[in-house]
Amino acid sequence: MDGKVRTRIAPSPTGWAHMGTARTALFNYLFAKKEGGDFILRIEDTDKERSQKEYEQDVLESFRWLGLEWDEGPEKNGKYGPYRQSERTELYKKYLTKLLEQGRAYWCFCTPEELEAQRAHQMSLGEAPRYKGACRNLSPQEQQGRLASGTRGVIRFAVEPKTVAFHDLIRGEIAFDTGLLGDVVIAKDLETPLYNFSVVVDDFEMQITHVIRGEDHITNTPRQILIQEALELPGVQYAHLPLLLGEDRSKLSKRHGDNSVRAFRQQGYLPEAVVNFLALLGWNPGSDREIFSLPELVKEFSLERIQKGGAIFNLKRLDWINGLYIRHMRLEELAALCAPYLPRDDVDSEKQKAIVGLYQERLKKLAEIAELADFFFADTLQYDAELLLWKDATKEGTQEILEKIRELLNGVGESEWTKDNLEKILMPEAEKAGPPEKPNRGYMLWPMRAALSGKKASPGPFEIAEVLGKEKTLERIQNAIKILAYA
Repeated sequence: MDGKVRTRIAPSPTGWAHMGTARTALFNYLFAKKEGGDFILRIEDTDKERSQKEYEQDVLESFRWLGLEWDEGPEKNGKYGPYRQSERTELYKKYLTKLLEQGRAYWCFCTPEELEAQRAHQMSLGEAPRYKGACRNLSPQEQQGRLASGTRGVIRFAVEPKTVAFHDLIRGEIAFDTGLLGDVVIAKDLETPLYNFSVVVDDFEMQITHVIRGEDHITNTPRQILIQEALELPGVQYAHLPLLLGEDRSKLSKRHGDNSVRAFRQQGYLPEAVVNFLALLGWNPGSDREIFSLPELVKEFSLERIQKGGAIFNLKRLDWINGLYIRHMRLEELAALCAPYLPRDDVDSEKQKAIVGLYQERLKKLAEIAELADFFFADTLQYDAELLLWKDATKEGTQEILEKIRELLNGVGESEWTKDNLEKILMPEAEKAGPPEKPNRGYMLWPMRAALSGKKASPGPFEIAEVLGKEKTLERIQNAIKILAYA
């Protein structure tokens, strides 16, 4: 190795890219870039039954969307490729053959029924289930004879009882008694390696220096170290990240909802906000600061400030961060991002911009614009007459007020139809609305706003009227008068 830091993310394309995978990818990316190294993307697609190309494509799109560009990997081949495990079969076969020839691995022909019976017996004695080595003493000739006769087997790695210790860059010294492991299966056959074997080969062949992954992989580490030693390969440095937890403090899983990157992207979270949020899941910047761009994260990141305890995936915090990014966006850019969520796409860009501008301060995610602004695109609004009434106002009184509003607005020219001018015309009347002894502008402004939006909560009536235009505004005032008349 040339001393250059090389990290990797190695997802399996058996489902949509998960936010946990994205967090691990981000930490690998940040560490590599902070150290002036390379970030490698490797696709672990040896599970032929479950691996799908659409899932692999989703991984690539998700990482690119987040801004986590890999230096080597699919579509960016380097000198250590190929970067899909399914294209590295001959390499694995070479190393498996070496272990078999050295007697460090052997073919095991125990049936599933035999293994289950052994497991049940060990558990009944209170022992940790592990393979006892029934096939370990078969000679190479006996192993080949059984294979030649069509007996199906798997390849096991012969584990010698000892203590395996390693220094975790986050957790410090960790030691394992390998006598508790038993002989582990490392391949289904010479062309189908399993995770703990293939990852060792790939990390060596791709010159990986640091393996940064979730703490659920800690128990895999002694197995991988043993295989490294058997193949006389140099070790790597390990750093195991805290698990992502749901708000109930259990491991984040499907029961907490769809936590794929794809789902968050579809809901209208911004990539900058997602990266910012993920970075703070288990990493402490050492200050109260909460908002970081990706380049700023690269500058500030260090493994020393990663916590050991689980990190809670708090959606409210993500919503807050995302809302903050939305509020600081240029309106033109935000309107373009919101456009796919709007009910209709036949609205000119200026009107779209005006609609989105009304909600920029309150949006937490882009998809919310669909429900918040749907009334702008409706031909006719449907709602109960009660919605139009302000507090103790009567239907008759409200109807009179709406007729007054219609009369006043009817005299406003198209060129004068602006929020400020409408407010200038209507507010003096609103200040006098309601009982003479206790006037309240709500008697006029509430029914006007409800008539224009059909909602309990919406922007102010003058802002809505400006966007709707004169004709649509008058139509909705007239519709409200009819609703009250027939109520």
